[in-house]
Amino acid sequence: MESKILKIGHRGAKGHLTENTLESVKKALSLKVDGIEVDVHRCASGQLVVFHDFTVDRITDGTGEVAKYNFNALKKLKTKGAYQIPSLAEVLTLVDNKCLLNIDLKGPDTAKEAARIITFYVDKKGWEYKNILVSSFQEDLLEVVYEANNKIPLGVLTDNNLGKTIAFAKKIKAVSIHPDYTMLTEEIVAELKADDFKVFAFTVNNLNPLERVKSYGVDGIISDYPDRI
Repeated sequence: MESKILKIGHRGAKGHLTENTLESVKKALSLKVDGIEVDVHRCASGQLVVFHDFTVDRITDGTGEVAKYNFNALKKLKTKGAYQIPSLAEVLTLVDNKCLLNIDLKGPDTAKEAARIITFYVDKKGWEYKNILVSSFQEDLLEVVYEANNKIPLGVLTDNNLGKTIAFAKKIKAVSIHPDYTMLTEEIVAELKADDFKVFAFTVNNLNPLERVKSYGVDGIISDYPDRI
C-alpha cells in the first residue's frame, strides 16, 4: 500500500490568497491540508511575525525592513488583499493543533523565541509536538532550537549540497529534509529515506512536476496549491 503523501500549504495557500496571512491559513485549512508552512521574522519589539521577505515592500503598502518595525506598526500595514501581518502566536491559535504547522525560521534571532512560544503552546494550549516542525536553511538557527528544546521536531531545508545537509540533519537529530524539488530523483529520495529522514519537497505547483515528485515516494509536498496534490 502506498503511504499517504502529506499535502502542505505553502505560506498558507499562497496560490489562492495573500501568503502568510490568517486568511491564507484559513483557506489552506478549508482545503483539508495535512500541514501548513509559514515563515517567521522577529520585529523590533521582539515578537515573531509571520512574513517571508526581509522587507515589507513586495506584498504590503509599506517599505523597509521587517526587523526595524515594531509590532504595532507592522499591524497597521496592509498586505495585498488588505489583510494584516499576523504574529506566530495568532497562527498557532488559529491552527490549534488541527494539522501540522511547519514554521520556517527566516530572520536572524528567531530561534530562541520560536522555541519558547512552541513550548508554551504545547504545555498550555493543547498542541502536540508531532504537529510542529521547525525548519530553516540556516543551520545556526536550528542548532539554537535544538539546544533550547530537543523535543521540537526539526527539518533542514536545502537547495544545493545534499551530503552536507544529511550530515547536519543527523547532528541535530532532524526528522525531515526539505529539498528543492528540482534536486530530486527517485534514488535521492530512497537514500534520504534509508537514513530515516522524511522527505518534504518544496515548492511544487504544476501538475507534471507534481506527478513526478509523487512517483518518487516523498513523504510530503509543499505547494502554493495544496488542492492540486
